[in-house]
Amino acid sequence: MSSVAPRHPRRGADVLVEALIANGVETLFGVPGDTGVVFYDALFHQRERIEHVLARDERHAAYMADAFARVTNRVGVVEVSSGGGTTYVVGGLGDAYASGIPVLLLTSDIHRSSRGTGALTEIDQVALFSAVTKWQVVVERAADMPGAVAQALRTAVSGRPGPVALIVPEDVLEEMTDAPVVTSVATLPAERVPAPGADVARAARLLENAARPAVVVGGGVHASSGYAELSQLAAVLGAGVATSIHGQGAVATTDEWWLGIVGNNGGQPGTNRYLAEADVVLLVGTRGNATNTNSWTAPARTGTTVIQIDIEAERAGRNFAGSLGLAGDAKTVLAQLVSELSVVHKQVLDERRAQVAAARADATPATAGPEHAPGVIYPRSVVEAVHAALGDEVTVIGDPGTPTPNVAVFWPVAEAGRRTVIPRGHGPMGYAIPAAIGVAKALPGRPVVSVTADGSFAMACGELETAARFALPILFVQLTNNSMGWIKMLQHLYTGGRYFGVDPGPVDAVLVAKANGVDGVKVTSAQELEAALASFAADPRPFYIDVDVPHMIDYAPPVPAWDKGLAGNTERPVY
Repeated sequence: MSSVAPRHPRRGADVLVEALIANGVETLFGVPGDTGVVFYDALFHQRERIEHVLARDERHAAYMADAFARVTNRVGVVEVSSGGGTTYVVGGLGDAYASGIPVLLLTSDIHRSSRGTGALTEIDQVALFSAVTKWQVVVERAADMPGAVAQALRTAVSGRPGPVALIVPEDVLEEMTDAPVVTSVATLPAERVPAPGADVARAARLLENAARPAVVVGGGVHASSGYAELSQLAAVLGAGVATSIHGQGAVATTDEWWLGIVGNNGGQPGTNRYLAEADVVLLVGTRGNATNTNSWTAPARTGTTVIQIDIEAERAGRNFAGSLGLAGDAKTVLAQLVSELSVVHKQVLDERRAQVAAARADATPATAGPEHAPGVIYPRSVVEAVHAALGDEVTVIGDPGTPTPNVAVFWPVAEAGRRTVIPRGHGPMGYAIPAAIGVAKALPGRPVVSVTADGSFAMACGELETAARFALPILFVQLTNNSMGWIKMLQHLYTGGRYFGVDPGPVDAVLVAKANGVDGVKVTSAQELEAALASFAADPRPFYIDVDVPHMIDYAPPVPAWDKGLAGNTERPVY
């Protein structure tokens, strides 16, 4: 850490804003409240140097910061006030915490003299945030503000990234101090940590001696920017590379070693089979949980040698007894492995290349045409039409439910990098609309696509006004099946078709969008969809497209367990 020379006395709120600016924060997302008024006054005086994006809900502000962090590898910043603001924002931090996304939560609190009096908005914020942040601190003196900001930012990006909470009582925001500003690391990764050399050498020998090596990649490769090293390892070893949904894009989908999406949400038949039959599997920056491994079958917990690279030693190999953990930065450890690997014979490489190609070809079959029925378009066709119209340079965000497997599987990535953002830590509905705003602010001028569904739309439609207010180039695409489709499908498969609590009434999404200042259209054919996409491509702007898609009961998305369920296996999968 380094510090700037002391200045004249100023308010704690001013020091807080100065510290954010000094540490490279240019954008923060938030909703004002009583205890944060002085902080907003400090922002007013620095409005040319730091942008405040007013959200319409604290949870959505957190999603904006989360998505901002995912596509920049910088700390996303969200600000809320005590009471309702703090309780609302918790719901927006859960996925960032589970997914390892660095977010700085700034929250004001009640006056210190009011503690324990039952003051309006009083709540134990440290306890409240302990389940969704990796670190929490209450700043008790204005003089401590610069160091607390620097420590918070560094903590957010150190080790396994995650949200941190900086809590400031309102009277501390007004307290005067001449403390100097302190700077720290605020980007990923905080440091390049290597794995122990002996462990790397052992892992290299296991991979060299494998008859069918494979790699499974998660979001950790994006956080580490380990794309080149991953590609090099796959080519040297001749190993197929599968990704979790978070890892999608870690290798280009045109790469000869690309296997596809693995697991039970979007998992492809050939990909899951290849991992199930692999004898040595390298996990890189992925939790390797039941969903990512198709209920512990791809790879299996027994009979497969598992090596796991993870920045956090306690997580490296945790889910696979007897596995070899390589604790360190993904990019660094992959480079260590490459340097240890011997060259594989060309004939073996050719054989493995053919095996990967065969597995990749065993994928979800394309539909005969784009329309399931008159006025009803397949979700896959919608995703493919959007990509055809907008190309490779856009970033697409997918909500839970229908968008998740369809975006993950059917959105191609021409060059390694994060082109899709899907919240699979918790799978919170209502993420994609506000998250698209975060991405648009992170990547100014670049078109963004938000793929949502009618259930998620109802939770987040207020943020359409935010997109309109900033005139952001966001295409909102809604996949409508007029139900809580994912849960209704589970009831269909596993509770005898007894549907309950899953059929809300319809909402005219386009009318709501227009009421929020966003132009839009309801499309009823593939031709109308293409025309609407062409309109956005010619003039990127906040634009809403609502399209009816078949219910999952009538046309299941690529979810392997559901294929079994539809075939009569009513045992619920392990998640």
